[in-house]
Amino acid sequence: MPTPRVLFVCHTGSISGAELVLLDLVVPWAGQSAFLFEQGPLRQALADRGLNVSVSHSAQSFSGVRRDSSLLKVIPIVSGMVAVIRELIGAARRHDVVYANSQKAFVLSAVAAWLSRRPLIWHLHDIISPAHFGAAQRRIQVFLANRCAVRVIVPSRVAADAFIAEGGRRNLVTVVPNGLDIAPETAAPAEIRRELDLPAGPLIGVFSRLAEWKGQHVVLQALSKISDVHCIIAGSALFGEEAYEERLRAMVRDLDIVNRVQFLGQRSDVPRLMRAMDAVVHPSIDPEPFGRTLVEAMLADVPVIASDAGAASDILEDGKAGTLVRPGDADGLAAAITQVLDRTPAIAEQVRYAETRARSHYGVTQMIDVISALIRGAAAPKAAC
Repeated sequence: MPTPRVLFVCHTGSISGAELVLLDLVVPWAGQSAFLFEQGPLRQALADRGLNVSVSHSAQSFSGVRRDSSLLKVIPIVSGMVAVIRELIGAARRHDVVYANSQKAFVLSAVAAWLSRRPLIWHLHDIISPAHFGAAQRRIQVFLANRCAVRVIVPSRVAADAFIAEGGRRNLVTVVPNGLDIAPETAAPAEIRRELDLPAGPLIGVFSRLAEWKGQHVVLQALSKISDVHCIIAGSALFGEEAYEERLRAMVRDLDIVNRVQFLGQRSDVPRLMRAMDAVVHPSIDPEPFGRTLVEAMLADVPVIASDAGAASDILEDGKAGTLVRPGDADGLAAAITQVLDRTPAIAEQVRYAETRARSHYGVTQMIDVISALIRGAAAPKAAC
């Protein structure tokens, strides 16, 4: 069978967790195409991997459509959506498979794939639940998936169960854990801290985009309950969540921890930063569909503390590969940070086990092989929607 022509579709030009997965899985597909709804660093990153990248000409940004947006908020940009759908139809007709890498990309790609009679794969990086999406959005997503998708890829059983619970067809779903390919960092933590001008002494790190459900505010509350511990927060407000970033900065002032917290913004050297930490905290207050940060920290040979929600318990094997705390519990998180920073023999053994588990369960080659096979299967004539 000849190599199928694939159109990878993404709604954003920014690079966050889902886009990092996309950048890995397109590696074998050099020469194929990508369609973005907006400009940004993702365009160049995909081009660097050999893809032919185009950006919508509609000049309509969808950043104002939030996960919980009502239909009334969507109506004013319907004309922009229609314009993008038309562009997608034209692009889809030149390809054998449409691969939507986000929720917003999927909704428009589903309509375009149906009209152009092309098979559609949806890589669902979210948990479809009331905590993440409004009722109308959930109904539309599931309806279009059941009608137009030939495969729905999810990174965890938690994400699969949520899709099915909302009415999604079970036979559409394939669980493919996100894979990472990170070279071991050989520099000593103290050396990295000097190089990056990070504080000495106990240091924890939080690595994710700034959003309330990601829980950075819980870390600040916990930090105020313990002394002599510094914290870096790497990430920025990528999707219209600037107000939350301002709230975090105000909290730092109000809690009198200005001298112990650094906001580093979006970083491209996360694995190196993690290696310099005494612990990495993953504080989401709502369930995560996966948790790339967790695996990155496990590979960095650093203790992990995570909210016991979503896929975290699976990744950390119910606490064998990391410390789990109740979501939103600042007191519990403070106690966990204190315990982990003691670096007892039990914590050291936990870190060694976590690194081994990350390499055996979450390799990028396995993810690429499985998804590539699904793409080739979708390209079969019987798969067209």
